[in-house]
Amino acid sequence: MSDGNGSQQIEVLSGEGFAAGSIDGMGEGPGFRKIRKFLDVKEMGVNAIVIPPGIASGTHFHDRQEEVYFVHRGLMRFTLGQNDEHSVTLGPGGVLRVDAATPRSFENVGDEDAVYVCFGAHGGYVGRDGRLRDGDDRTSPIH
Repeated sequence: MSDGNGSQQIEVLSGEGFAAGSIDGMGEGPGFRKIRKFLDVKEMGVNAIVIPPGIASGTHFHDRQEEVYFVHRGLMRFTLGQNDEHSVTLGPGGVLRVDAATPRSFENVGDEDAVYVCFGAHGGYVGRDGRLRDGDDRTSPIH
């Protein structure tokens, strides 16, 4: 992430109504990067996880929290279901949604550190509620 001057932004930058940072500035080595804490996220859980090659997690599930996993770097295999009956391998840009009660585990099946971001929440979809600022008549292809 650039700071606007061409430099890499690794510290958290925050202002009125926003915070920005880089997962590289939120920790070192393998393990969790607490994005929620660093950026003061209030409406969902969000972490980045760095996993060395060949490392696997234990199996877990949640009582209420649906999760979405986004693979940022590397190659991750996700094993899913009560009896580990499903498996999906995702590379950079891969996305997986998992219901709260669905057991899941992960393994870095690549040759480099894998980095994935996990978002979790409970409460439902708000819907499209974006509006243009007064006086702005541009349309956006992404909203």
